[in-house]
Amino acid sequence: MVPFRYNVRSLFVRKVTTIATALGIALVVFVFAAALMLGEGVERALVSSSRPENVIVLRKGSDAELSSSMSQDVLGLLRGNSAVAQGEGGGVIGEVILVITAELEGKGESQISNVLIRGMPAEGMKFRPEARIVSGRAPQPGTNEVIVGKAIAGRFKGVSEGGTFELRRNRPLKVVGTFAADGTSFESEVWGDLDVIRTSVGRQASVSSARVRLNSPADFETYRTTMEADKRANVKVQREADYYSKQSEQTSGFLVGLGTVVAILFSLAAMIGAAITMNGAVAHRTKEIGTLRALGFSRIAILVSFVLEALLLALIGGVVGLAFVQLLALVSFPVMNFQTFSEIVIAFKATPNVLISALVFSLVMGLVGGLVPAIRAARVSPVEAMRG
Repeated sequence: MVPFRYNVRSLFVRKVTTIATALGIALVVFVFAAALMLGEGVERALVSSSRPENVIVLRKGSDAELSSSMSQDVLGLLRGNSAVAQGEGGGVIGEVILVITAELEGKGESQISNVLIRGMPAEGMKFRPEARIVSGRAPQPGTNEVIVGKAIAGRFKGVSEGGTFELRRNRPLKVVGTFAADGTSFESEVWGDLDVIRTSVGRQASVSSARVRLNSPADFETYRTTMEADKRANVKVQREADYYSKQSEQTSGFLVGLGTVVAILFSLAAMIGAAITMNGAVAHRTKEIGTLRALGFSRIAILVSFVLEALLLALIGGVVGLAFVQLLALVSFPVMNFQTFSEIVIAFKATPNVLISALVFSLVMGLVGGLVPAIRAARVSPVEAMRG
């Protein structure tokens, strides 16, 4: 085998082309990794909102909380099952979900977006232990007080601590605190009193959905079968994780798909750049290759050497791209949740799988871009090379 230091030296000799090609690959890796991080961010915001022992109950035929509506009486049927956990943080809670249009802070009346409002009973916070007040205080039950998720606090006019905004005309809500929920989509919502919110929109004695905490995740199938068979309830029961996974499919698929298409287009240019760089290396090192052949190195050894050189170049570019993409972990931005048509704030999330996938992608680019020049180098005749 040709000593590996020979390939390292050749890259340092051709500094300009090495840097240009590595930066091209780094750009592709940056875009590809960013797309994957977006997908992880969506999953973090939506799917991680679930707990294994929790189930969500919707009206049969509904796919989302926003389109579901059930009678308050259904909650009694849901509670009357031995699989339902009792005590603090357990049981069944009904919630009302609605979306309102709000003016973006400092953007004027022409700049608006949607905000998701969740009406919940007093025990709603206990049902979600990951939620905690980080500023201000919790709202008083039975009042028009609400708390806002930290991801959208201050993003909309009046939707910040101390502010007031209208749920409907002459139906003001007063923000008395800000809450965090471990980076989940709940941080992009406004929470208030169930009765106040549903009365304000004329939905008394009804809820959009119900959350049920079971004694154990293993009780799910039994509970689902029993409740869905009860014609009085007319409900569909899902695990929270399954529900949020379906909710994230469209948003995640769109963002990751768009980023992947851009990355593929960029990767074609990067592979062409790598091929040009390696072809140039072969053209300028014909005598070196001839000398290596004259010294007894086989064509396979030459082929492997040039492939390794291309992979090394891709690895350098991949590492540079991954180093820069880490900065995106500090960035968050709002996107539209296609299921609720409300804004959720997504943060880029780097995971080991994302980093490994991006690095493998860079090596594949190096392999594809460097294989043809490597084959060309392996075919160089030592006699003709020495004559040249």
